[in-house]
Amino acid sequence: MSGTELGLAVAVFLACAVEAVEALTIVLAVGATRSWSSALSGVAAAAVALAVIVLALGSALTSLPIGVLRVAVGGLLLVFGLQWLRKAILRASGLKALHNEAAIFAEEAEAARAATLEQGAFDGYSFAIAFKGVLLEGLEVAFIVLTFGSNQHHIGVAAAAAGLAVLVVAAAGVAARAPLARVPENAMKFAVGVMLSSFGMFWGAEGAGAHWPAGDGALPAIIALMLLSALGMASAVRRSA
Repeated sequence: MSGTELGLAVAVFLACAVEAVEALTIVLAVGATRSWSSALSGVAAAAVALAVIVLALGSALTSLPIGVLRVAVGGLLLVFGLQWLRKAILRASGLKALHNEAAIFAEEAEAARAATLEQGAFDGYSFAIAFKGVLLEGLEVAFIVLTFGSNQHHIGVAAAAAGLAVLVVAAAGVAARAPLARVPENAMKFAVGVMLSSFGMFWGAEGAGAHWPAGDGALPAIIALMLLSALGMASAVRRSA
């Protein structure tokens, strides 16, 4: 596996792990307080919907010329990554509350208890909340897998990294039977923002016709520069707050 492929796999794994942790919290909240069978049915339905979306968009993306694909993917990853990075910098500087899975679990569980419980084996509330949570978080996972994988023609590598992340988070959730509040989610989001932004800058410039010094070897330098810049911004914002 080349350095670029390894970086791709790490970035996809971290991003998907973050999204999986957030989806797990929602599913645990409605499953534990209302109906596990209905919540898991919602998870299954969302997984089917995501599979259809990935198959449809994957074939469309891979049919694009490589130059056009890299400009499009690079631009999307840069915008998407900078959004993650902006929120991470605000959290690191103290201007935005840290993501707290335990608090989110308590909030979701309270809302589930307050909702009307219908008679019968099927609970529409649990199904709908689990479906929505998994679908929305899963769409971000699908976006990351498709953009990273199609650009390098390694959708299999990206999909495997995403699948491994979901399995690890699901196994940890089953073992803990509680939201994964101890996962360093905020630090992971910071790292994901840096990596998405760096890959977006690298591939977007290549698609536009630029040639990086040392080719793929320039990517670690871009990641390091992006990380130092983000840490510097967080420190500057913290001092000025």
